[in-house]
Order: sequence, then structure tokens, then C-alpha cells
Amino acid sequence: MKILLDRRRFLALSAAGLSLTALPRLAAAEVPLPDAAKALGATVAAEGPSEKPLRLAVLSFQGSSFWEAADKGIAAATDYLKPLNTTVDYIQLGTGLTAETIVAGIDGALTKQYDGIATVPIFDGTVAKVNEAVAAGVPFVAFIADSAERSNRTVGMGQLAYDAGKTAGAFIAKQLGGKGKIAVITGYLGAAQHDARMNGALDYLKAEHPDITIVGPFECKDDDATAYSQATDAMTSNPDLSVIYVTAGGSEAAAKAVRDAGQTGKVGVVGYDDLPEKQQYKDGGEILALLDQAPGRQTFESLVMLHNILAFGKEYPADIPVAAPLALGKNAKP
Repeated sequence: MKILLDRRRFLALSAAGLSLTALPRLAAAEVPLPDAAKALGATVAAEGPSEKPLRLAVLSFQGSSFWEAADKGIAAATDYLKPLNTTVDYIQLGTGLTAETIVAGIDGALTKQYDGIATVPIFDGTVAKVNEAVAAGVPFVAFIADSAERSNRTVGMGQLAYDAGKTAGAFIAKQLGGKGKIAVITGYLGAAQHDARMNGALDYLKAEHPDITIVGPFECKDDDATAYSQATDAMTSNPDLSVIYVTAGGSEAAAKAVRDAGQTGKVGVVGYDDLPEKQQYKDGGEILALLDQAPGRQTFESLVMLHNILAFGKEYPADIPVAAPLALGKNAKP
């Protein structure tokens, strides 16, 4: 909201006993996005600077190339917002993706009285703590993966997971010509986004292509070594396997397993997150397709939105869907 105050209106307000602090905050000019943000595909720019110092907490995980990509957005936002009177503190949650870890992180951020919080509340067990934060007047942005149960978070951005899964299922069916066998490796059973991606694909395949046999799911807990072992075992136990569908972390490891087993061209991987580390497997033919979700863009924009909400009262849609484009590998059928 932009408000222009001329001298006459200023005097009238003063005579009426109204202070300027009671007025809506003045909008500021947008600050051009840095090259680091543009490289991530970010489009949400900050207004600024904030009149008062702001402290934002971003809670994220580590241990894979996916989270490293998310870190790039956090780093870019930290540098971008610092001159605008907003400090970003990165609270690392470790490698174990659990509701308890996320809740403890949010609780710690509330104890330290951060002005805004952004994180990945992927489990329903986080809802009560998210609602507690919002009830305390702390804006909350969920990025990448939200809970299945609706919380009172201020903004949620991320891939429409069930729809992305359906897209993956349709792609798999096309690659197999409507018949064959696939194995499913998921991240965490019970994690809303992982389940939705899995169910979106499997519901579609069961309804539209009943001649496709499904093996699994196997839970790898986003661990590359586990995903590698599960992919290897699936190929060994199922010589007629054609596709390994990985719903979360582990697609790179599954692709390596295909290569190491000498199954390139016979077994292909369909997964998520088109990251540079996976390019060799797209070029080599082990990865057929990846559905991207731009983790760095999401972390960057989440923090910028918090800055704009707190500093200028800017409003955003409660739900911001992120597109899931298919990045095809060399052996994919167009």
C-alpha cells in the first residue's frame, strides 16, 4: 500500500491528534535482485530498508545435494537482506527429517524471539507448533514441503505434490508403453509431500495402466547409501524391472546403482530435483526424467516475503504453487 502525505494532510492529522505511527507503513521501492538470486530463478524482490531491525530464522536440513541447493537460496537472501536492516539466522536441523526435529527448531526460534520463521513443516506433527508461532504474532512461511493437515502458516509455497506425482506416473506409462514393472523408492513414509508424490503416480498407474506392476515402496529416509542398496536389490530381484521411481532424495544414488549394475538402457530412473550433480546420469541415460522444484528459489523467496510482510505489511497468497517442469534425460522417449 502506498500513501502519499502532503503538508496539508500532515497538519490536518496532527491537529486531529493522530500520530504518523498509527498510519499504515509507507511502501518502499523494490531493491533489484542480485545475480545470485536471478540464477536461482527468484522473482520476488524486497522492499526496503526496514525502519526497525528485523531478525528472521530459517530452519533447514543438511546431508544431500538437494539441501545444498536450498542453502544457496538462504545464503543469497542473507546477503540481500542484510543492507535492508534484516538479519537472517540459519538454524541447521541436521540430517534426520522428523517432526520432532522441526518442532524443536521452531520452539527454539520462538524462545529466541525471532520476528519471522521459515522452514519445511512436512509432517502433520508440526501443525500445533506452527499454529503456536502464528498465534504469538510471528509470521510463518512454509517452503518446499508443507504438512497434509492445514496449519495457520502465513504463506506456504511448494510443488503441488500429488499433481507432480500424476505427471511422473503419466511419463512412466509412456516410457513403458503401458506395461512393465517399476520399483518405488520413497523418502519418508508419513511425510506429506513424499506420500503425495508416490500416491499421485501410483493412483494414476493403477487406474489407467493396470498392466504395469509395482514393486515397493521402499523407504530410504533420503539416504543415498540406502537408496543405492534398495535400487540394486530391486534390479537383482526383478530382472524384468524397467523403471525405478524415486519420490524424494536418492534419485542420484539410484542412477549410480543402475550404471554400476550395467543396466543403463534397460532400467531408467524417474525422480525429482534437476540438480547439477545429476547431469551426468541424464547425459549417460540412467535418469529418464527429473521433476524440478527449485529449492534455492523457494528458500530465497520465503525469506524475502517475511521481510516484506514484517517491514511493510505486504500480503501474499496463502498458497503459492511452484511449477514442476520435466527435465528429460538422453534415453527418455519424448
